[in-house]
Amino acid sequence: MTPTDRPAIRSFLAARRQAMTDLLAAVVRIPSDNPAGDCARHAGITAGLLEAMGFEVERHVVPDALVKAHGMVSVTNLVVRRCYGEGPVIALNAHGDVVPPGEGWTTDPYGGEIRDGWLYGRGAAVSKSDISTYAFAMLALDHAAQPTRGTVELHITYDEETGGELGPAWLLSEGISKPDLALCAGFSYGVTQAHNGCLHLEVEVTGRSAHAARPFTGIDALEASTAILAALYAWRGNLAVRASSIPGIGAPQLTIGLISGGINTNVVPDRIVFRLDRRIVPEERAEQVEAELRDVIALAGLACPEAKVEVRRLLLATPLMPLPGGQAFTDLLCAHASHVMGETIAAGGVPLYTDARHYAAAGVPVILYGAGPRSIEEANAHRADERVPLADLHRAAEVVALTLADALAS
Repeated sequence: MTPTDRPAIRSFLAARRQAMTDLLAAVVRIPSDNPAGDCARHAGITAGLLEAMGFEVERHVVPDALVKAHGMVSVTNLVVRRCYGEGPVIALNAHGDVVPPGEGWTTDPYGGEIRDGWLYGRGAAVSKSDISTYAFAMLALDHAAQPTRGTVELHITYDEETGGELGPAWLLSEGISKPDLALCAGFSYGVTQAHNGCLHLEVEVTGRSAHAARPFTGIDALEASTAILAALYAWRGNLAVRASSIPGIGAPQLTIGLISGGINTNVVPDRIVFRLDRRIVPEERAEQVEAELRDVIALAGLACPEAKVEVRRLLLATPLMPLPGGQAFTDLLCAHASHVMGETIAAGGVPLYTDARHYAAAGVPVILYGAGPRSIEEANAHRADERVPLADLHRAAEVVALTLADALAS
C-alpha cells in the first residue's frame, strides 16, 4: 500500500483541534482509577460525549461476578462501529481506566489543565488521549475520506491497568468484535509492534510467632524471607546478558515491589508476603521464566527449612510480537507518521506490556500508536504531572485518519 496525502482530512482535523482538546479534557476530568476499578460512570459519560459527536455507541456491561472475580467494581466497555462495506475490520482500542494519581502533583490530577501547550491530568497520555485521537480520526474518515469498503471500530475498555481480561480479551471471547487488524493506544509517537510480557508472583512465607525476649521459640518468617530476597536480588544480576534483539526492548527486569507482614516490634514475625514483577522479553518463554523463578525461591527457602513457602501466580502477560498480515498496515502508519511528524518514525519495541497482547493472542495483527511525547518519561506516565502535548494529540489524529483511509482504499 502506498501512502496518500489527503488534504481534506488534514483540513477537517485542523478545524477541530479545539474540539479534540475539549474531549480529552472532559474524559480526564472524570476519575476512573483502577484500582479501585469502579469505571462504569466514566464509560457512561464518555458514551454520552461520543453520542453528542454523532456516533452510535454500544454499551457492553461485563457481568458483575466476573468483574468482582478480577478485583474490580464495575466495567462497561464501549464499542463504536462504522461499516462502509465489505472489507477488513480495523479495531482501534484505547483504555479509559488509569492508575491512581499518587502524590507530588503541581496541578489537579483531574483538572485537565493546559500549560504551555501541554494538557495535564491522570490518563492524559495513558491513554485517554487516544479516546480523542481515535474518535476524531473516525470522524475525519466519515466526512473527508468517505471509504466504500471495510469497517472501523472504536473499542474503549476499562481494565488495561489490571490486565485487560475484562476489556479486549472479553470483547473478543464473547464475539462482540472480530477484527482483522488492531491499532492500540500508544504512549509516545513511536510505532510499536513488540513489547515485553510480565509475570507477577506473590510469595508467602509462614513461620511461628514468639515473644521477642525468647525469639528462638518461634520461626522467624522475616529471616526466611530475607534469604529468599537476597537470592532473588543476586539472581537478578544475570538478566543483563539476556537482552532482546528487538530495538527498544532491552533486557529482562525483576522488581520486588510490595512487602508486608509482622505483628509488632516485640513479636517474631509469623508471616511475610511479598510480590515480584518479572518482565519477559519476546525471545523468552513465559512458562520457563516462571519455572526458573520458582526454583530460585524454593532453593533459597531451604536455608530456613522450618518456614513454609508458598508461591502464587497473580498475572502472566505474554510478550507481543508481530503477526503475519500486519506489516503493510505498519508500513503505512510509519510512512504517515514520518511525514506528519517531520522525522523518520520506525516500528520498534518497548519494555512495557499492554492489553494489546489480547488481540495478538486471538490471531489479530496489532500495532500500538497514539498521542504522546517522545518517551513515557517525558509524558510523566504513571507518575505525578502526567501530561500530553496538544500538538502531538492533533498530529496523532491526522496520522491515524490518513492511515485508515489508505488501508480501506486498497
